[in-house]
Amino acid sequence: MKIKASELPLQAGGQIYHLNLHPEEIATKIILVGDPGRVEDVSKHFDRIDVKRQNRELVTHTGTFNHTPVTVLSTGMGTDNIDIVLNELDALCNIDLKSMEIKEKHTSLTLVRVGTCGILQPEIPLHAVIAAEYGLGMDGLLHFYKHENLSDENMVKAFVQHARWNECLPYPYCVPASRSLLDHIAVDMYKGITATAPGFFGPQGRETRAPLHYPHLNNSIESFEYHGHKILNLEMETSAIYGLGALLKHQVLTCCLGIANRVTKEFSSNYHAAMDNLIDMVLDRLTRIDESRE
Repeated sequence: MKIKASELPLQAGGQIYHLNLHPEEIATKIILVGDPGRVEDVSKHFDRIDVKRQNRELVTHTGTFNHTPVTVLSTGMGTDNIDIVLNELDALCNIDLKSMEIKEKHTSLTLVRVGTCGILQPEIPLHAVIAAEYGLGMDGLLHFYKHENLSDENMVKAFVQHARWNECLPYPYCVPASRSLLDHIAVDMYKGITATAPGFFGPQGRETRAPLHYPHLNNSIESFEYHGHKILNLEMETSAIYGLGALLKHQVLTCCLGIANRVTKEFSSNYHAAMDNLIDMVLDRLTRIDESRE
């Protein structure tokens, strides 16, 4: 199948449109961050940097760590940006951008999101690292794709009933992380369900001047439990990474640093040392994965 130019646009120089990258400019091990400024926080740990690219909020550095090729890329905020980033990363390795034909041999990327989040359980302290065993999407993105057997529909049904989910909201979906990445990278982290919201204020239960339609939604999210799994945190990207990652057959994991506890109402603005430690930990563990065993 030849993909039409309007469906996968390229720049005049042949780079993929939004990421501004050629296929040879990314590694198969990729760290995703939301904040463009955090790209340099990651790449400063590299042995060397071979590629630097930027287009809008999408910043990419590719180099080596532990003598292993690795890329760090900023996605910006939200699942809509993840839709662009995941599809374009997949195209860079699985579509021939000259012939616009899908390659016969599939390349699987290893994608680890490193970011910040709000904590939803009172016993979890600020600066704790939470690994998402599941990404619970309240954003609706995955429903624009055929995704049979990717979402844990029993968990979704239990959540919808528990939260008395309003039919006006996007129907949730829930996709697990890659088990091998959880086992290798998240061994000493808090593990549970990460909820992904389609916004920062109203969708996460924050009320300033605009009144909330569902002011008690966070309480329902916090109190949900399914077969021993609780929702530990809330952020804005993981469900889309997990959903599209599974759909496109890539390995995915999110590790987030908790900088606010929405239950105890605590917030930390001085989390940069803890984030730097998390970055170094994830880089070390990611680049030590034996790809032949993934």
